[in-house]
Amino acid sequence: MEAVLKKDKVGINLTEGKILKTLLIFAIPIILTNLIQQFYSMVDLMIIGKYMGSEGTVGVSTGGELADMLMPIANAFAMAGQIYIAQLVGAKDEKRVKETIGTLLTLMMLVAIVCAVFGVFFHTDILRLLNCPSEAWEQAASYMIITALGVPFIFGYNAVCGVLRGMGESKRPLYFIMIAATVNIVMDILLVAVFRMEAAGTAIATILSQFGSFAAAFYYLYKHKEQFDFELKLSYFKMKWEPLKLILILGIPQMVRSSFVRFSMLWVNSNVNSYGLVISATNAVGNKINKFLEVFVSGVNTASGAAIGQNLGAKKIDRASKITWVTLACCLVLASVCAGIALFAPKALFAIFTPDQAVIDEGVIYMKIMIMHFFMSAITGTFQAMVTGCGFVSLGFLIGILDGVVCRIGFSLLFVNVFNQGAYGYWWGTAFARTLPGLLCFAYFMSGKWKTRKLLSDK
Repeated sequence: MEAVLKKDKVGINLTEGKILKTLLIFAIPIILTNLIQQFYSMVDLMIIGKYMGSEGTVGVSTGGELADMLMPIANAFAMAGQIYIAQLVGAKDEKRVKETIGTLLTLMMLVAIVCAVFGVFFHTDILRLLNCPSEAWEQAASYMIITALGVPFIFGYNAVCGVLRGMGESKRPLYFIMIAATVNIVMDILLVAVFRMEAAGTAIATILSQFGSFAAAFYYLYKHKEQFDFELKLSYFKMKWEPLKLILILGIPQMVRSSFVRFSMLWVNSNVNSYGLVISATNAVGNKINKFLEVFVSGVNTASGAAIGQNLGAKKIDRASKITWVTLACCLVLASVCAGIALFAPKALFAIFTPDQAVIDEGVIYMKIMIMHFFMSAITGTFQAMVTGCGFVSLGFLIGILDGVVCRIGFSLLFVNVFNQGAYGYWWGTAFARTLPGLLCFAYFMSGKWKTRKLLSDK
């Protein structure tokens, strides 16, 4: 197991070297991974929009809400494993790294199976809650049922990537997602453009791509089993109480936090859908573009969280603080670029996904509103990475309530009911949602209390 902690074997040592260079070397593959993931997700909308029109666009977008709803669960436990493993790697605790890997993989697969069953049996209720337009109902239902079957692959892929990133390895997940993107694009063209299978074809392409990325990730884990001390037998996957407890302690609040955020977004999308097909299509395309532009900032923040975790585990407090400030500078630069694109090229962005001029015109308004969101995400994400890296569970939970319930829904209602902004009010609510969480995370960082906080890796 000693090989796990050597940077020439798995990952890089995030506790040494120049901070900006080390952070970027680690972050760039994460950003590229997220970009490719968003790209092939956007291909779904591009192809379905070209061949099936706005009904297909809304069907895929609305049907995809289930996967978007479950992703916070996968990300929460993967992030919990990543941060805990990062702290253990920093503390050079080989035995507990091994126990955590086996426990994380088993936990996430069990949760994934439950989520998949939930999606299949309750898809009709979910679509009703989303106010899915009747014109897109059939395609949305097909997409949701089929993609629910791919949930275990999503969770499995995220689990392996959480392990790798905790160890400082960010390049391999990039290779895994490249396989997924290739499968998705080829199958999208074949099933939708050639065989005209509509949303069902897009869903099948998606599930095959998810299987491809998971299979590649698991194969890598098995092929390098000596480095991970990995064993393909049942005893390895037996969940150990100590790592399970800590993963749950860190993961459940993150899951609840992310679920609050996702719930509020579903609430926004549901209300926006009630304004008709044009506004609904604008929101669907805008959300995709927004996610694509955000991957730059979120990638740096993901890297920062792992780097902070390793450095805190190694008791390098000053370096962890410097990483936060470097992260903030990088994120603000990236947010400025995204804002420039949103301000000067909104029509070109929307025209990629839809030929509907009405949707493109509304898209200009959507993108201008989201400029505020880009900067708030840059600031909030930076200091939230410190909260996550040090394992401050209760503060993360509070952030979720503020972001998901108080701010997003509260500001939306303010702009809709008080300022009479109509559908635009929900977009403004999203843009302002991260203001209070950002102030709270910044205040915690400046207080310095994280420096003396007991870490998850401390016995």
